[in-house]
Amino acid sequence: QQSKLNSFLWTIKRDPPSYFFGTIHVPYTRVWEFIPENSKKAFQQSHIVYFELDLTDPYTISALTSCQLLPQGENLQDVLPRDIYHRLKQHLEYVKLMMPSWMTPDQRGKGLYADYLFNAIAGNWERKRPVWVMLMVNSLTEVDIKSRGVPVLDLYLAQEAERLRKQTGAVEKVEEQCHPLNGLNFSQV
Repeated sequence: QQSKLNSFLWTIKRDPPSYFFGTIHVPYTRVWEFIPENSKKAFQQSHIVYFELDLTDPYTISALTSCQLLPQGENLQDVLPRDIYHRLKQHLEYVKLMMPSWMTPDQRGKGLYADYLFNAIAGNWERKRPVWVMLMVNSLTEVDIKSRGVPVLDLYLAQEAERLRKQTGAVEKVEEQCHPLNGLNFSQV
């Protein structure tokens, strides 16, 4: 069946060859078995690997966190219609209540606690811009919570590249991802 799968791998014919591989932001364990061998082989044979963003760089993570925030002095309650804000607040209270039952024994065995996980995902939510809150809420499902602690495919490949001592880099800066999302108006969000 491997040969029938679309690998999302493009080869740039040069010497040595270059490859372009399309990834998605999901836990790698959900897709790893479906990634064809030609893609895995191209990764193994590559000496230099570029990612969308450098998710192993603390500056990248810090900049991603900062870009999600509303301007100083503003809170989500100030920019959302009152009814949506209250529904959101109730939903987050529900998620926080349900989270312990959504966690796996394996997560608990690794020392992940529901309160810690909730705060890691939703902490400071009242200071975030609506678009980032929407993305956060979309990731607060039972299925997504059960896979927390497993790196997304991009991060897994970046960690593998580091482990294999490959040279790595990024093709985008955080600002190139943040500004378009932050530029959406409320009706678009």
